Amino acid sequence: MTDHTARLDHVVLWVRDPLAAADFYQKAVGMEPVRLTEFAAGEVPFPSVRVNDETILDLMPLTFAERMTMLPGAADSSGHPVNHVCLSLPRGDFDTLLSRLREHSVPVSELSYGSFGARGEAERSFYFRDPDGNVFEARHYD
Repeated sequence: MTDHTARLDHVVLWVRDPLAAADFYQKAVGMEPVRLTEFAAGEVPFPSVRVNDETILDLMPLTFAERMTMLPGAADSSGHPVNHVCLSLPRGDFDTLLSRLREHSVPVSELSYGSFGARGEAERSFYFRDPDGNVFEARHYD
């Protein structure tokens, strides 16, 4: 039987240096790199990092913006980031991420309580930026 549930497959982030971005997401956020070796060898156009078994973040070189021709005006998306991407984590992983970011001297916002999201009100959440200025929210519901 095929599962026809809609899922988020990937989010593409514009980054200045994909290797540095992958290093940040691996070390400070704890995400597993995908195709990093192949990217470094020039075999693929960009690396990714794994959010979970079903979702990745593609780390697209900013220099590729001019190649975005699949939709009129797509190249203009470079430099116009999404407001933020939210990661929903179990409580323990939330605490681990917060500690890991602080250990790597990544500035984080104050904790928020009861903010609304896809699963209702989150118990706690906070925001942080990656080295390219992309904003992330981390939250947990349990």
